[in-house]
Amino acid sequence: MSNLPSSLEIAQNAELRPIGEIAAAAGLEPDEIDLYGRHKAKVHLSVLDRLADRPDAPLVCVTAITPTKAGEGKTTTSVSVTQGLGRIGRKPVLCLREASLGPVFGIKGGATGAGLAQVVPMEDMNLHFTGDIHAIGAANNLLAAMIDAHILHGNELGLDPLSISWRRCLDMNDRALRDVVIGLGGRANGYVRQTGFDITAASEVMAIVAVARDLHDLRERLGRITVGTTYEGEPVTAEQLKAAGAMTVLLKDALKPNLVQTLEGQPTLVHCGPFANIAHGNNSLVADRVALKLGDIVVTESGFGADMGMEKLFDIVCRVGGLRPRAVVLVATIRALKHHAGEPEGGAEAIERGAENLYRHLGIIRAFGLQAVVAVNRFPGDTDEEIELVRGLALEHGAFAAETNDAVARGGEGAAALATAVVEATEQESEFAPLYELDAPIEEKIETIATRVYGADGIELLPAARARVQELVDAGFARLPICMAKTHLSLSDDPSLGNAPTGFRITVRDIRPYTGAGWLVALCGTMQTMPGLGRTPAAHNIDIDEQGRTVGLF
Repeated sequence: MSNLPSSLEIAQNAELRPIGEIAAAAGLEPDEIDLYGRHKAKVHLSVLDRLADRPDAPLVCVTAITPTKAGEGKTTTSVSVTQGLGRIGRKPVLCLREASLGPVFGIKGGATGAGLAQVVPMEDMNLHFTGDIHAIGAANNLLAAMIDAHILHGNELGLDPLSISWRRCLDMNDRALRDVVIGLGGRANGYVRQTGFDITAASEVMAIVAVARDLHDLRERLGRITVGTTYEGEPVTAEQLKAAGAMTVLLKDALKPNLVQTLEGQPTLVHCGPFANIAHGNNSLVADRVALKLGDIVVTESGFGADMGMEKLFDIVCRVGGLRPRAVVLVATIRALKHHAGEPEGGAEAIERGAENLYRHLGIIRAFGLQAVVAVNRFPGDTDEEIELVRGLALEHGAFAAETNDAVARGGEGAAALATAVVEATEQESEFAPLYELDAPIEEKIETIATRVYGADGIELLPAARARVQELVDAGFARLPICMAKTHLSLSDDPSLGNAPTGFRITVRDIRPYTGAGWLVALCGTMQTMPGLGRTPAAHNIDIDEQGRTVGLF
């Protein structure tokens, strides 16, 4: 694998099929797609009406152990499983999230796979793609501008400026914008108040586009957004500000899933990009619904570990969309397990100690009543003995199967055994169920996630969060599901606690109502909704060469 060209070079030199061919092979009719060049297309939601009577395919979620700086390759494994399914004669459809420019130029780099297991066109997808995220940011910021204009021009609704919770957003890591003062420069510039920016992936508009079932549902959800309260404490919505209609128009095309392809020609729907630590961390519901009608098996990736995106897929998205997953692929790597043990250069004993994190994630999957297939994502330097050790440990601790993923070096052939195990897992009886009832009290729902998913001893609600719980109950939002905003680097809310920590409690500092999306966001620990760039961001390595081709993207 070390002799392979870079992932970017492989993607740039790949011979892609025209996207119209990919669409036709997937079962889409010509009038059900809008072409965005030769290799991208938007899919019309009318396909859902045409195929309404077709049974849904089995849905497989790809998740991972707790992330480390060593990297697990979850997107790569999602592509690998899809290409492997193609190699064994299945007709898979892959669903992924869109890449945010924040991580692309920050710490993570590209988000389309690696080596011979990629989704293409890679450069387009990692940069502006079809403009969805920009449209979401524009809709978010239109509402922000209309809030401040409303206050300046008489404040007919009596919106209390100190209550405004709606923030502007930007698709870039920029910590300097977390807390800002706007309206400086005199009355013509509006009233002075403190606010801030979130990264677009954390915007409620992103969440709404990701769970809307159709254009009219999108319109209704945008209208339900709560931006603040009146001086009397009554909620003020985007509908009352007369902003929801214009926001919907900005998002009409962004609601349509984007069709691209893997290096081996499998159809891939890439749509929406909420992060799994500060948002709900899954691709759009409409992409899943379209895929379930087109393929004979659907692979969808959830962000970060099973405690993050997967939990939110199962407890939030599956409720909204009526989805029933059939199996889970849990990604692990030798070097990540050694990292969890605190011995990056360790041997078998380090793997065994780090595997405690793997066991915890297997337990999370079992708690939802699903079978887990462990994918050991092979990296250069991994020995056969180490991989067999991890496979054995996974099977001993309840995995349905454990297989090696070598698709980065070998393409779909290197994931054929993994794909076969995934198919077998989907054929088992499923006892899937969310972890909590919506009728449970807000605090109880948060505690259920903290104890049954994270392994915490309990939760601590800070005074602001406790007061917010009562406000939410009084406002009629008590039955909404919970979206935990928590560090992805630990099962706890302390990023320094790796592996499988015990004896901790989850601290909730505030709860934000996402009344348009339809859930409550519990802010845990010191989690920020606007990331910052590190000392050596990925942007340092990205440039153009003498021929004007992009270099350093991944």
